[in-house]
Amino acid sequence: MQAPAALPHGACDPHAVAERIRQLAREAGFQRCGIAGIELGDDEDHLRDWLAMGLYGDMDWMARHGTKRSRPQELVPGTLRVVSVGLDYGREHDEAWQTLANGERAYVARYALGRDYHKLMRNRLQKLATQIAREIGPFGFRVFVDSAPVLERALARNAGLGWIGKHTCLIDRDGGSWFFLGEIYLDLPLPVDEPATAHCGSCTRCIDICPTRAITAPFRLDARRCISYLTIEHEGSIPEELRPAIGNRIFGCDDCQLICPWNKFARRTDEPDFRTRNQLDTASLAELFAWSEEEFLQRTEGSAIRRSGHRRWLRNIAVALGNAPTTPEVLAALRSRADSDDPLVREHVAWALARHHAR
Repeated sequence: MQAPAALPHGACDPHAVAERIRQLAREAGFQRCGIAGIELGDDEDHLRDWLAMGLYGDMDWMARHGTKRSRPQELVPGTLRVVSVGLDYGREHDEAWQTLANGERAYVARYALGRDYHKLMRNRLQKLATQIAREIGPFGFRVFVDSAPVLERALARNAGLGWIGKHTCLIDRDGGSWFFLGEIYLDLPLPVDEPATAHCGSCTRCIDICPTRAITAPFRLDARRCISYLTIEHEGSIPEELRPAIGNRIFGCDDCQLICPWNKFARRTDEPDFRTRNQLDTASLAELFAWSEEEFLQRTEGSAIRRSGHRRWLRNIAVALGNAPTTPEVLAALRSRADSDDPLVREHVAWALARHHAR
């Protein structure tokens, strides 16, 4: 980031610049945009307590960056404000419940059905920042999309994009929770937006529905029990006591969002890049389990799913197949990899077959 710049850059007043940023963000395809300050004291305390309890599992990077996550000016010196944006990926989700109810089909988190959002959002944010500089003059900035130690939900809340729900996801009264977040750290002394107020009330549906009881209290998530963590971040063997509750979820979990009443009223935006690829919203576990590593890499090019790697992909599907109805197709799929060269895959297949034999 360059040395801090003061407004005006031979240009207009901060309020006009802030309004122009919001307008340019909408033109760039973001459905929501707000500006926040960099004070995150209460959120830093919450993060420190969460880390002290070891609830981050194997995600050592969560604790590696000290206070940079909660102090933007330490991550990017000179930062005065944060522009927070939201990009919708939501749509009607009736078919999600249907897939979860069909034990032979694979459930993939809705955000991962289409193109990986990281590069798409980063490019849009970079173009947005460049356009702002073109209009008001040079200023210091850096863009982030889940790519650095950033407390993105707290910043988005402070920018007025929504409140942090009891499931720890951000919720907007009009947009629900089906949207991605991105940020521009900048050195402009802009006016900030009003933080969003919370509207969860006494509702605990997200806590009650969690298959593995990972939401241990309002606003507290034990990642070690979270299906999204277990199927995406966790590299080793999935704890046996949690495997049955995973059901047919092979990459992520949406239950807490699917049940949230605010998502019933959310406006939907159809982003072509996020439309389903490879029929992942209807694919069977058996056909996905048959993907070779080469086919996996080819089909997941440009997808967030590639992050899991082929071996964890097979590990996750083996667990789901163990939870599936005992059918010839399910048993044949499992037996096809019973002698896998990968011990991680072999272990989970053995567990799944034993589960069927015990029925």
